[in-house]
Amino acid sequence: MRHFLSDNSAAVHPEVMAALTRANHEHAAAYGDDAVTGRVLALFQRHFGEHARAQLVFGGTGANVVGLAAVMQPFEAIVCSANSHLWMDECGAPERFLGSKLIAVAPTSGKLRPEDIEPHLRCHTGVHGVRPKVVSITQATEWGTVYSVEETRALAEMAHDAGLLLHVDGARLANAAAHLDCSLRALTTDAGVDLLSFGGAKNGLMFGEAVVILAEGLAPDLDRCCKQAMQLASKMRFMAAQFEALLTGDLWLRNARRANAMAQRLAEALGTGVELAAPVQTNVLFARVRPEDVAPLQAERAFYMWDPADTTVRWMTAWDTEEADVDAFAAAVLARGGYSTSV
Repeated sequence: MRHFLSDNSAAVHPEVMAALTRANHEHAAAYGDDAVTGRVLALFQRHFGEHARAQLVFGGTGANVVGLAAVMQPFEAIVCSANSHLWMDECGAPERFLGSKLIAVAPTSGKLRPEDIEPHLRCHTGVHGVRPKVVSITQATEWGTVYSVEETRALAEMAHDAGLLLHVDGARLANAAAHLDCSLRALTTDAGVDLLSFGGAKNGLMFGEAVVILAEGLAPDLDRCCKQAMQLASKMRFMAAQFEALLTGDLWLRNARRANAMAQRLAEALGTGVELAAPVQTNVLFARVRPEDVAPLQAERAFYMWDPADTTVRWMTAWDTEEADVDAFAAAVLARGGYSTSV
């Protein structure tokens, strides 16, 4: 049964599976020296700009750690959202492997604003304190909200004026681009982003993410950082084959649009009968439900509890979510009476 736990739970897209099958013949050079990987690196330049350099890695945490390791010293700090994956969901990996401090800032609807960050960019203790080096934002955010191109550019300008870099955790960057109806380049390179993680597993791949360096001349030792972080795949052609299927045409966009559309369908089916905690802009809804209804609804379709304190739950759609999945679940929610703002 398809459920609403996470887009990580979705199946592999048939076009991606077919690409893996095509790559599974004869021998090929290891560690990225194969023809498929070469074509994929060129595809990243097509989507992000001629100076873009990509490194394929196994997962999202690895992508964040490798990218940041390539641009930071251990005495430098990362300013990020208090809701971010970096802060909440990476088991301390950035601190352990980078040796760098994370500075968490309270976001607004999941998003950081320049005025939220600026007070943390001033070092008052000289050599005794960490020096901020990177501002990291999540696109789309953990609340499913999206930074506009203008919002991203404002953050990039603020960071650059302070001598910092702007990093984007783009595990769901495709969903954000689909929502804004803009290119990946417009949302990142042209907006001043310096480096990013680009998600694949949440958008139809079996596994694999990419570290993408956008600023020219930045992170010359990215490949060595990848190797030292144990993220260098020996049979990289199988990782690359998936990205080739995703990026050659518009599969990345079709998958993201489908996931977003299913979340919108669920929101529209629920109507005013359910209180939503955040705008529905990508492929996730946050709703408040009665505590006694959580277990019965989870029996209908599995989903995560987001905040037990006020019984906020997360319903997430994916590229393979069907209309029937959405309609059946919406009917189950409404059959229990819906949830008003008085919950």
